[in-house]
Amino acid sequence: MKKLSARRRHPLAAVVVLLLALAATGGLYAAFAPASKAQADETAQSLAIEEGKKLYRVGCASCHGTGGQGSSDGPTLVGVGAANVDFQVGTGRMPAATSQGAQAPRKKIIYTQAEIDQLAAYVASLGAGPAVPTTNDYSPNGADIAKGGELFRTNCAQCHNFTGKGGALTHGKFAPSLEGVAPKHIYEAMQIGPQNMPSFPDTTLSQQNKKDIVAYLDAVNSDQTKSPGGLQLGGLGPVSEGLFAWIFGLGTMIAVAVWVAARTAKAKKS
Repeated sequence: MKKLSARRRHPLAAVVVLLLALAATGGLYAAFAPASKAQADETAQSLAIEEGKKLYRVGCASCHGTGGQGSSDGPTLVGVGAANVDFQVGTGRMPAATSQGAQAPRKKIIYTQAEIDQLAAYVASLGAGPAVPTTNDYSPNGADIAKGGELFRTNCAQCHNFTGKGGALTHGKFAPSLEGVAPKHIYEAMQIGPQNMPSFPDTTLSQQNKKDIVAYLDAVNSDQTKSPGGLQLGGLGPVSEGLFAWIFGLGTMIAVAVWVAARTAKAKKS
């Protein structure tokens, strides 16, 4: 007892007790304190990847390979990024139809947005690629509609028509109408270049340029721009307008030629 009392009176006893108390407090805090935001985000991302992997194995692996390496029935998904998945699956183009045509059209979406996010997280884990844009990226706030129209007519109108009505391409392919397409998907399409469309990375069209184009399309396709007097210029699309010009224009020229020939023949007889 005397030895124990002597140790308690030792000058370092208080320091040792304090260190033990701090160690115990720190251990308890680490064990029971809530995880930090970074840790929580990392855990949520890991769970999303794991759930996305399960969805991928059921709905995508038969064409794109068990590890996204691709096969004879589907291209590789390594490096395509989350934006590609969000666009293709979010517009119903993927999973593709059993009987495929020249290109995959828009159709009914079979996955929820939460499932699409999980698929996108898994594919993004296979290799770096374009990320899903944020709301601020495609919001009309701060966009220059006039500049967007100029950029659209320069880079997109030759296929999509200058108001985004769409048009025909070669070998059964087509540029789809952009009416009713979500701004996020328009932005993503410029990022990834789906189907026959070229991609426009930030080195070609900056984030602000894409934002301007999205704002322009929203403006020209809104109800405020509908013509109360009838169809707008370019409202029918290049195929139907060309057919109209071919039938009626050529028909008119044939009728005039027949009339001139008949008048000439009559004049010669008289």
